[in-house]
Amino acid sequence: MDDLKRHLQESLNDPAFRKVWAETEPEYQVVRQLIATRLNKGLTQKELAKLVGTTQSTIARIENGGQNVSIRTLSKLASALESEVKITLQPR
Repeated sequence: MDDLKRHLQESLNDPAFRKVWAETEPEYQVVRQLIATRLNKGLTQKELAKLVGTTQSTIARIENGGQNVSIRTLSKLASALESEVKITLQPR
């Protein structure tokens, strides 16, 4: 894991990489929160999928960052996880 952290730190010195990293970070934060909440609730991907009326493979794609999630879908997932979505815009 130290090699991965070192590689990331070196990559962040590249302005182009740093820009892409900053642009995608909010998406990864949401995904990490979804996964953590699902696991804290003791749900499998399949169980969460059933609660929201989708497939396990869709949940897997969302959790792997392979699928963009609409606010509507995010709200459905949050509701199934007994949570709510809060979106804020903050000045930089």
